[in-house]
Amino acid sequence: MEDSAVEARESGLSKTLSRGQVIMISLGGAIGTSLFLSSGIALGYAGPAVLVSFAIAGFIAVAMVLSLSEMAVAHPTAGSFGVYAETYLNPWAGFVVRYTYWFAQVIATGFEAVAAGVYMTYWLPGAPVWLFALGFAAIVLVVNCRSVSTFGSVEYWFSFIKVTAIVLFIVIGAARILGVGAAPVGLANLYTLPGGFMPHGLHGLWMAVILGLLSYVGIEVIAVTSGEVANPEKAIPAALRTMAVRLFLFYVLALGVLAAVIPWTQIGGSVSVAGSPFVKVLTLSGIPYAAPIMNFVVISAALSGMNTNVYLCSRMLFSLARGNYAPRALGRLDKAGAPVTATLVSGVVILTAIVAAKFTPKAYAYLQGVALFGAIMVWMIILVSHLRFRQRHRAADLVVRMPLFPAMQIAGLGLLAALLITMGLDKDWSLSWIVGVPWLILLSLGYFLWKRAARVAA
Repeated sequence: MEDSAVEARESGLSKTLSRGQVIMISLGGAIGTSLFLSSGIALGYAGPAVLVSFAIAGFIAVAMVLSLSEMAVAHPTAGSFGVYAETYLNPWAGFVVRYTYWFAQVIATGFEAVAAGVYMTYWLPGAPVWLFALGFAAIVLVVNCRSVSTFGSVEYWFSFIKVTAIVLFIVIGAARILGVGAAPVGLANLYTLPGGFMPHGLHGLWMAVILGLLSYVGIEVIAVTSGEVANPEKAIPAALRTMAVRLFLFYVLALGVLAAVIPWTQIGGSVSVAGSPFVKVLTLSGIPYAAPIMNFVVISAALSGMNTNVYLCSRMLFSLARGNYAPRALGRLDKAGAPVTATLVSGVVILTAIVAAKFTPKAYAYLQGVALFGAIMVWMIILVSHLRFRQRHRAADLVVRMPLFPAMQIAGLGLLAALLITMGLDKDWSLSWIVGVPWLILLSLGYFLWKRAARVAA
């Protein structure tokens, strides 16, 4: 495919996202409910060494997103990494990446909807979770069926709530560590507990990297927005400039405060809102109504994740349709330049995932396995696509150039491959392989059948 055809094929989307919205959307993509809830599981794996685990995951995420953004500025398209894989690798790779990512985000949206419904029972015990889940899903579908500027405005404020909560948490935790208004806690909990800084050795540290990596999934939205921002050559670099700093601040620093204020032995494995490590820190600091405040923040984080995921799902289907890999109706735009049909089709599948979560939890676990396997596979293909991208484009001609090329890509690929192998060998994560590999086989079969049908029709 010629480079000029990349943008032309997916033209028509409204380019009304502002630089500020793109920056906040990218923040929202990098901050999920996992930071607030799953941090206890990560601490259970690695103890205080979770800081190293999330730093390793952050390195992989930075390598991936810098590679992706370099290509996004050169080719601002909604199909993003799917189009780049098709262009610089082969059509099969583009087909598999887009459908896998679409399916992974659909499942993630269903999970977030159910989680938000569960959080609502904090205030309304006994209320039907599925009703809240369907209601929240309907809200984000309505938002995404309107203009992209509406999506951008809503996501801006969702992200603002999350960012504000994390910054305040870090400030409050730091005050507790330093002894502002109370006896100082210090940093002793990071190294004086049984086992020291790394109580479960390198194995525990490495297993926590998986959770760190999954926490960063969603950061890819920065490239997908490139097709709907007025000046991607300015907006995307602006969002990138502080990416590494933000990842450090919102994850490593927040987890550092968490592990320093409360012994990890008391919070490892905590995943419920009432038992969230963040709630415990706020409670110890004397913050009144800590649990309901954090419940509101977590619901906002879940809705933000749903909103962004629906956006990503619709753009992946839109891109597949424009590439003749899905029904053409999915590539249509309304008067506001939004792919409403692709959004509604994604919504139907999301609602199906919600129902699966209620009636068949085991089946839903299998769907989650596909999502986990797919997320790592997509990141690996992004890095490989970028290596090929650089073979066709001189670094001097690029508006955005990532540092340390190709060392960062090669290191990122090696770490991702090692994580994928680890998941296959570990009994708690092997489900990702059990369902992920058959998914790839079925998707590949679908690709070749689709191509054959297209040749016959031609």
